[in-house]
Amino acid sequence: MSDEQQPITEHLGELRRRIIWSLVFFFVALIGSFFYSQDVFLFIKQDLFSDYKIVILNPIDPIRIYMQISVIMALVISSPVWMYHLWQFVRPGLHPNEQRAALIYIPVSLGLFLTGVAFGYFVIFPYILDFLVMLGGQMGLQENFSVQYAFSFLFGVILPLALFFELPVITLFLTRIRLVTPDLLRKVRRYAYLGLVIVAALITPPEPIANILVSIPLILLYEVSISISSFLSRHMEREDAEWEEENE
Repeated sequence: MSDEQQPITEHLGELRRRIIWSLVFFFVALIGSFFYSQDVFLFIKQDLFSDYKIVILNPIDPIRIYMQISVIMALVISSPVWMYHLWQFVRPGLHPNEQRAALIYIPVSLGLFLTGVAFGYFVIFPYILDFLVMLGGQMGLQENFSVQYAFSFLFGVILPLALFFELPVITLFLTRIRLVTPDLLRKVRRYAYLGLVIVAALITPPEPIANILVSIPLILLYEVSISISSFLSRHMEREDAEWEEENE
């Protein structure tokens, strides 16, 4: 085996080991989540749907919801582990200060994700649900919710919002590896705003207040991302200047 092939082989072997460990922890978290999925289901049902009749249209609907909740819980619980392994995998190629910065991504990313979940669960989804029920009442329809559709709709609203709340961390990472610059983010700002407003319109009912409730936080996150990128870009420029001085 040549000297060039050996490092590549070792690199791929390390990647495989870290993927395996991440999957192992995910399945352990999944097994643990099975014991609490029913409690989570009952809490959501009582908290959001207590005024409505929840029915099943298919005998396998309960197990589907049970598995959905378990998988989502396992992904959230295991996310710090696979993010840590990702950091360990790329760590040898980073400078010491970059290693410390990358490690901070883990708690910040998890915190932003949970903030997005809370915003979607406590603010956005109740507003959407009230609007749709009001619309159904005006059409003379009685509220009998399918458990599968009700919870799938809930997850379909909350999870995209939670992922969009990761925008500052993603921007920070892309800036650090020099794929994104603050000038680029400012240049595409108008298009980004348009895209975020469209996303807000897609996940909310056709009601201006709902669109505004979602659009404003997403736009603010984009502006925060620009500020973070600008700060990091200036810091990286100082690092490059110091490195050039040391190697002259």
